[in-house]
Amino acid sequence: MGVCIEVLIVDWERLGTVPADKQSALLWDIFDDDDLARDSPLPVGWARPREEDADWCRRYDFHGTLGSYKPHFWAGERWEDVRDHAAPGLRTALDHYLSALFWGGLPFMDGGDGEEGPEPECPWNVRTLMWSAPDEVPGIKRLWERAAPELDTLREPFAEHAASPGSWIADFDAFVLLLEDWGEVMAEADRRGWGVLGLHC
Repeated sequence: MGVCIEVLIVDWERLGTVPADKQSALLWDIFDDDDLARDSPLPVGWARPREEDADWCRRYDFHGTLGSYKPHFWAGERWEDVRDHAAPGLRTALDHYLSALFWGGLPFMDGGDGEEGPEPECPWNVRTLMWSAPDEVPGIKRLWERAAPELDTLREPFAEHAASPGSWIADFDAFVLLLEDWGEVMAEADRRGWGVLGLHC
């Protein structure tokens, strides 16, 4: 499978009470998937921790990804293939949204000019492919809300310039579904005032 990603929304304050040397093990061990067959797909949507007292995080299982990071990577590549055919407002919103999710932080947020700067370090002692602090989540959610109503304008350009049958994110519907899943993650994190961790495995 290669690189995988485990996406959690987390109460930042509660995680901060865990000793640094125990944070990674706790986040990986808190969900119990022992009842799933090794080759069966994970259920889609939200999973609760198995511990009764661990009501401070949730895991989100994406449609059709089997926990792999590849669909997230290829969604970014498909966007590169089609972005020149998007209306300017949609292009800006998705550039910023996908930057927050896949490309090492938030260089476009808060009036930034998109210049690459040093990538901020995650405050927790865990390996991540992405992370967003609670105060960043509302801005990412707004980017999605700005882009979502216009996405269907990309259907034809995507089919012409970005479709890749038989591959990850093969068509427009798969592209939109992954972005909608991320929208759900950000919406729920925002509702709870939590941060987001994409754990690297």
